[in-house]
Amino acid sequence: MSKQSQNEQVRVLTALLKVRLSKKRFQHSLNVARAAFMLAEKWGADPQRAYIAGLLHDCCKELPYPEQEALMREGPFPVSPDEWKCKPVWHGIAAASYMHTELGIDDAEILSAARWHTVGHAGMTKLEEIVYMADLISADRTYRDVERFRKMAQNDLDKAMLAAFQFAIESVTKKENPLPLSTVEAYNYYLAKLAARAEQKAKNPDRKKNA
Repeated sequence: MSKQSQNEQVRVLTALLKVRLSKKRFQHSLNVARAAFMLAEKWGADPQRAYIAGLLHDCCKELPYPEQEALMREGPFPVSPDEWKCKPVWHGIAAASYMHTELGIDDAEILSAARWHTVGHAGMTKLEEIVYMADLISADRTYRDVERFRKMAQNDLDKAMLAAFQFAIESVTKKENPLPLSTVEAYNYYLAKLAARAEQKAKNPDRKKNA
């Protein structure tokens, strides 16, 4: 797709969301899109695809649960038993289904970034990681640790993802909501990834330190 075509696609999608979402949710979507674009430039993903995924990630957030459920059942994305029990995560799966069936988006990674932006999973793609983090650090976020997460996302994406899943698990368990297995698996994945990095660094210390 040419840059002109991409810009036109973004214009059309933005106009759609402005009508579809509340003012607050629309602004959040723009903020996530901008954060995703920035993180993609930083970490070597496609900024335009990141922007689109960030823009659309909450496109079904404000739908009634029965409509979200219908989209989930009609779409091609498997839903775990834990996810069916936790309605607050439905909108990500519904969004991916809506993007695929109603908007004609066939980019599997864009769809996947929307689908997993609430629960995550082990072995996430770079684009999935970026949209997950962008949702956590967007300009409208004001929770206590947001500045720490913003700095981590700029400095070390793996460490930021681990901290993000720690935060998510604490938030879900405090509310006594079901915790999807994929979220636990994601936490374990980044914990192991960072442990492997530390082990590799210990075996091959920086040459500058040995100079």
